[in-house]
Amino acid sequence: MPKRLAYLGPPGTFTEEAALQYDREAHLVPFLSIPAVAEAVQRGMADEGVVPIENSLEGSVTDTMDLLIQEVGLFIRRELVLPVEHCLMVKPGTQTEEIEVVYSHPQALAQCRRFLERCFPRAQRMASLSTAAAVEEMLRSTGKAAAVGTRRAGQLYGAEVLAHGIQDSAANVTRFVILSTTDHEPTGAGKDKTSLCFSFSHDRPGLLYGVMSEFASRKINLARVESRPTKETLGRYIFLIDLDGHRLDPLVREALDSVRGQVGMLRIFGSYPRWQGAAHPR
Repeated sequence: MPKRLAYLGPPGTFTEEAALQYDREAHLVPFLSIPAVAEAVQRGMADEGVVPIENSLEGSVTDTMDLLIQEVGLFIRRELVLPVEHCLMVKPGTQTEEIEVVYSHPQALAQCRRFLERCFPRAQRMASLSTAAAVEEMLRSTGKAAAVGTRRAGQLYGAEVLAHGIQDSAANVTRFVILSTTDHEPTGAGKDKTSLCFSFSHDRPGLLYGVMSEFASRKINLARVESRPTKETLGRYIFLIDLDGHRLDPLVREALDSVRGQVGMLRIFGSYPRWQGAAHPR
């Protein structure tokens, strides 16, 4: 029986492309929000779920980060990185000079800002739930509209592609994570990554330095460090870290044990194989 793989849909999104790359044999089940993907995994409607977590231009995907912080029974099992190529699409026969409205997901519009400002300075920009939904909305619209989306969305919905690779940066890539009810076992050979968050129950000088020194003194590389508001009190933050190594590795486990004694909350999102593939725009 094929694996049931939930993903942030509808069909034609970059997340569907990530799901297909992760497991082409899986039965793909689209959901219209990141929380819905997580709920499907937690309730057993899907074996795993695919969601975006970080873009090289726009930074972290806040819905995914908030979900990982809040949901105790959800873990990262794998990650993969895909190049992002945005296309400008229209109804067949629409001319470039006729375009008055451009639909897309807010992140896609932001990632193509320079192209849109240069080529369509007077066109109104309309936010959609996804790049695939943008193509559908564009095709249903009665005005002269365009959409920014994936090449696959154009093929699925019958749109005409006017331009390829309209993103502002050729180095535009998105990192996706595979959500599950368990994380991954150690792979060894230094090829694992662990993601976690922590916060302090009080504030005083040196707290963050004390936590960071636990990793530095053991020569554990921190691949990513950022903070997010706790949403409880102004000026209080949750710190998020990606580090090299598996949570069961002796040095990592030792560091995490020491950190637990210094923080008010520690949540390990999971340990999983670090992405080894290339992510270059096609």
